[in-house]
Amino acid sequence: MQIGRFNRLARCMNSATRFGFLLMFPLLTLITMAASAAPARADGIRSEALTIPAIIAGPIWSTSAKLEAIVIRPDDGEPHPLAIINHGSPRMAESRPEMSPYGMWAQARAFARRGWVALAFLRRGYGQSEGGWAENYGSCANPDHAGAGRAAASDIAAAANFMIAQPYVSKGKWISVGVSAGGFATVALTADAPPDLAAAIIFAPRRGSSGPDTVCGEHQLIAAFVQYGRTSRIPVLWISADNDHFFGPQLVSQLTAAFSKAGGNLTFVRTPPFADDGHLLFSSAGIPIWSPIVDRFLKANGLMLRDRLIDVSFPGVSVPSGLGSRGREAFKSYLESGPNKAFAIAGDGRSGWVSGRRTTDGATKEALKACRSRASADCRIVNVNDKPVE
Repeated sequence: MQIGRFNRLARCMNSATRFGFLLMFPLLTLITMAASAAPARADGIRSEALTIPAIIAGPIWSTSAKLEAIVIRPDDGEPHPLAIINHGSPRMAESRPEMSPYGMWAQARAFARRGWVALAFLRRGYGQSEGGWAENYGSCANPDHAGAGRAAASDIAAAANFMIAQPYVSKGKWISVGVSAGGFATVALTADAPPDLAAAIIFAPRRGSSGPDTVCGEHQLIAAFVQYGRTSRIPVLWISADNDHFFGPQLVSQLTAAFSKAGGNLTFVRTPPFADDGHLLFSSAGIPIWSPIVDRFLKANGLMLRDRLIDVSFPGVSVPSGLGSRGREAFKSYLESGPNKAFAIAGDGRSGWVSGRRTTDGATKEALKACRSRASADCRIVNVNDKPVE
């Protein structure tokens, strides 16, 4: 245990931030990925869709499922360490099938630029991943948060087992990164750590948010962090924003204390408020805030892979006319986000955009909806997947 060193690191990070988101069977190594026919490339980075044929282990059972994923990695022909990027869980069940791994494209690319093979995948029951939703925690009155976290962690372990067998992934240390329910699953993963898991990075880890500033089973959630902390010894970086409306600062303090006092090896960093809801910090717009924190943690744990980021180029797309300064910043964030995406603008200059949707049609509809929620004039789509719309 090196809690003192990590606590000192956390204080430094806090200050800097305020000034500145059953085993897998051996035969899986013989199963090939179902990758897209034409991988997308940027300068030094390649991105491709794939399907993970996973065998997921439980205490006394195992099941197989095909998991939807994208992988973004350095395009240099060399193997690199693995970073698994884990998504959250929407409050509404009907939203789960609409999820896409492209929703984590920008975050995965940020790790790929640092030299990692970044896998963003959907756990069972999300998007087109098979197997049924495995993370049901039961009733709000008496939720089994710990069990739901362990079920999600088994999906991460299965994905890691498959990826480590790929020739472009180097053997040895790997990391797990997660937001919200994916962060909670990552904490559960550290409590029964797979081989070579070197560190975990979590953003606002949680389960049970039923509405803004409302949580099902706070007592059970705290108990789950105590349970995980008793056996978790992997270095964990926990980042939360002050204005998180899924889990506020008071509950976060209880959760971090519960995990640390039980034995968890925790570095906690609280950031100032982010946008309208700090739960969205782990996003493309939050990269300037969270990436320096992540870099310091990786360096402190001997996991900094490169002295400088891999250069990437962004589309040479003209900013739509009529946008003000905030709109131009929004369009810049839009260009830096991954497919499927759309940008809408209103006659009064206000705008709305979305990315990471399952289809371009879905992105178009949601961008118009986002624009109309802000604007007093009619909205129209001006860009889809970096291509101007006349």
